[in-house]
Amino acid sequence: MKLANCGLFRSRDTRQGIPGCIGMAATLTLTLTLTLLVTAGFAEDDLEGLEIGNITLQKSDVFDLSDPEEDRWLFRQANRLHIDTRDATIRKHLLVKPGESYTQRLVDESERILRAKKYLYDADIDATRATDGTVDLTVRTRDVWSLSPELAISRSGGKTRSRYGLEESNLFGRGQSLRLLRDNDIDRSENTIEFSDSHLGRSWVSAILRYSDNSDGDSYLVAAARPFYALDTRWSAGGSIYGDDRRTPLYAFGEEAAEFRHERNYASLYGGLSKGLRDGRVWRWTAGVVHDDNRFSAVADPTLPAAIPADRKLVYPFLGFELVEDKFVTASNRDQMSKTEDFQMGLRMTGTIGWSDEAFGADRDALMFRANVSRGFGSLESTGLLLTAGANGRVENGHARNSELLLSARFYHRQSEKHLFFALLSGTAGHALDLDNPVEIGGKTGLRGYPLRYQVGDSKLLATVEQRFFTDWYPFR
Repeated sequence: MKLANCGLFRSRDTRQGIPGCIGMAATLTLTLTLTLLVTAGFAEDDLEGLEIGNITLQKSDVFDLSDPEEDRWLFRQANRLHIDTRDATIRKHLLVKPGESYTQRLVDESERILRAKKYLYDADIDATRATDGTVDLTVRTRDVWSLSPELAISRSGGKTRSRYGLEESNLFGRGQSLRLLRDNDIDRSENTIEFSDSHLGRSWVSAILRYSDNSDGDSYLVAAARPFYALDTRWSAGGSIYGDDRRTPLYAFGEEAAEFRHERNYASLYGGLSKGLRDGRVWRWTAGVVHDDNRFSAVADPTLPAAIPADRKLVYPFLGFELVEDKFVTASNRDQMSKTEDFQMGLRMTGTIGWSDEAFGADRDALMFRANVSRGFGSLESTGLLLTAGANGRVENGHARNSELLLSARFYHRQSEKHLFFALLSGTAGHALDLDNPVEIGGKTGLRGYPLRYQVGDSKLLATVEQRFFTDWYPFR
């Protein structure tokens, strides 16, 4: 339930048997006492460093049919139709293997990796000490319904939008995603096909292929990367190729006011190194090169006045860094209902700096920069605050161009197990923005109840206040 949601905006012109004898009783009492002592001893033992023995998977289906509330015909049919996540798919997300030394940190991180997957509702890993002195792990996961049809028809501001498609986020239980989409909105009609895999084969390499045939052009994306998938990962590498050709409108008060054609060709290649996790922190260093060519022209059959940005070609090598503190917490009933959520409360900083030069084939000399910092304060068990700040842009001839300063604050106050007060304050301040990169505010950017792009300008401030109620009521139960 939302109490308030408001936005402040500065515009410009272009502008979410009891034993039968005493002897037996004594024997049972002694046995029970010894069992409790041994169990307590194991519970207090430090499992760190012990060899991992067996890793057992306990996979739950989408619906729990042992629960009378879910043992319904509809849910039984859904479980029958759903393809369960394969064992191999779950195992390749784990940072721990049989025969390796047990580390609680890697178990916690493996849980976070699993919970981040769209096709899993929840995941947790229990460790128990076996009689042979090893540590056995039990990985418990629960699937979600992964085949998602999309069908939506809406009308706003005299414009009708329709959207229909199909997405399978766990193709054949392999964790791959396939998406087919037809989208008709106020800007264009799009026919999109997209395939992605976060683990090619048994590797940590992720890949995505996407192609869109649009009414005003087409676009494609080919990307592959081996990211810093864990805190102690020592290297990463990746690259991408992206192309887009489309008609781009500019808005004023939710209505199209001007238009231009935008052709973009983008390519990037990078590599990164790290010494891994040390003293609770990770430093990562990256280097790469970017080719970003943007060309603008008038629309062939214009229906609106033309507002054509200047062509822009940037070619630059860059250096980057990332600092991550190993400080994560879990909570539930914060942003999602009855689901374990992971929050990073530690410091995280990223930054890149590059130099575009005419000698590299660019059309201008420019210093490119991007920086972000985030940190959590307090406790999400009671009252917590998540702060994020960022800046990006370029410097040409000593002057900042297309520069933005971004700030965000998310406040959580737990009133009870089922009640939560939430507030969000976010803002963007732009300076000398490129015409094709305006700051927008509206229904698409969190201003609920307003047109998708209510106003366009160079700065915005958005405030949202919500009283959240989490219930145990579910449709069809």
